[in-house]
Amino acid sequence: MTRKLVCLPAWALLAVLVACSNDKKADSKAEKEAIADTARGAAVTTVSQEVNLPKPFATESTKKFAKVIGWPAGKTPTAPAGFTVTKFAGGLQNPRWIYQAPNGDIFVSESNTMPNAKEKVAAKLSGKAKSQNLGQSANRITMFRDANGDGKPETQQVFLSELNQPLGMLVLNNSFYVANTDGLMQFPYREGQTEISGPGKKIMSLPAGGYNNHWTRNIIANADGSKIYVSVGSASNVGEHGMQEEARRAAILEVNPDGTGERIYAGGLRNPVGIDWAPGTNTLWAAVNERDELGDDLVPDYVTSVKEGGFYGWPFAYFGANEDPRRKGERPDLVKQTLVPDVPLAPHSASLGLAFYDGKAFPEKYRNGAFIGQHGSWNRSQFSGYKVVFVPFKDGKPAGKPEDFLTGFLVGNEEEVYGRPVGVTVLKDGSMLVADDASNTLWRVSANP
Repeated sequence: MTRKLVCLPAWALLAVLVACSNDKKADSKAEKEAIADTARGAAVTTVSQEVNLPKPFATESTKKFAKVIGWPAGKTPTAPAGFTVTKFAGGLQNPRWIYQAPNGDIFVSESNTMPNAKEKVAAKLSGKAKSQNLGQSANRITMFRDANGDGKPETQQVFLSELNQPLGMLVLNNSFYVANTDGLMQFPYREGQTEISGPGKKIMSLPAGGYNNHWTRNIIANADGSKIYVSVGSASNVGEHGMQEEARRAAILEVNPDGTGERIYAGGLRNPVGIDWAPGTNTLWAAVNERDELGDDLVPDYVTSVKEGGFYGWPFAYFGANEDPRRKGERPDLVKQTLVPDVPLAPHSASLGLAFYDGKAFPEKYRNGAFIGQHGSWNRSQFSGYKVVFVPFKDGKPAGKPEDFLTGFLVGNEEEVYGRPVGVTVLKDGSMLVADDASNTLWRVSANP
């Protein structure tokens, strides 16, 4: 299939305009100390609050991986008073993302990072291997059906298999779409069917793989189903492999349902996994996992409205025109264009999941607000994330700071965790499902009558 990019803003050509010779990185300790001495912190005003950014390298970059030990019998995550948390399903293989079809069927993509031999050795030595499920990916989608709505599915079976690290799912126009790491797949679909055995077709190729967990690709359609939006994370931390490797990455792409008409909707988004529409609006929002190795408290992850044609800084700047010292002087034009995100979140918290609460079962304060699944840090001396946070909204805009909602994943000894939340989905009955991929569990959060 022949395809061309259309309506590209000037910054979207950066992968072509920036030469490999510009890929310099402050690697030595002396260079970092020199940068820290001359760099300045910044106070940035966002829609929701003011955030004080420290100097780059104000603290030493640290690796600290959590050890996942699984949940003891009878123990669950903790929600605020007035809510009940139950296990919806267990025994899965790295359940990372959840999607509910219009008829109520629930689909879960089971896939994980697949390191090569060298990466496996490094993961074992660093402790990373104990922090997540590594190795052979299940590469499947499992279907659940809870016909009587009691929070206990009567049906659980493999819906689609032999995929390539799938994440995002979508039912649209009698088709079931799956976002594999290397492309957007389309399968014929009839409402209520319990499995797909046909081969389907790849309607859009995507750059595969990526830094850490940046292999994930998410998808969502607009209200009238005329466009599909595809989130693609960067191939690197801060463009260290050359910007030619970042073409069509660190961006949200827009395509027609048949895969044609591709364009970059917005860019400079390092890893925009969670995407959703704010209720009652036509505004797309994204949860973005920001860059590493600038210190404990830099750079904050964030949730932001995504402006068509907008540029959000990566890799040249962050939180507005704050230049990343590792890309100093390379693209002052893009630094100047960098938009300030709307809601800052905890640095290095791996804020990946995003779902707006469009139900009515939760108390009023939660309605139309955003839930964010934070998978948890590794590049920080003290853990951050490992929870689901909530951001209140009013009239389609943030109306307060993030607050804890689902906690209890940390054991308390500063080394171990029971699990790691990631994908978050609001169900038609008003309850919420949270994918805990590290413990192979789906949690259901419901409001008490």
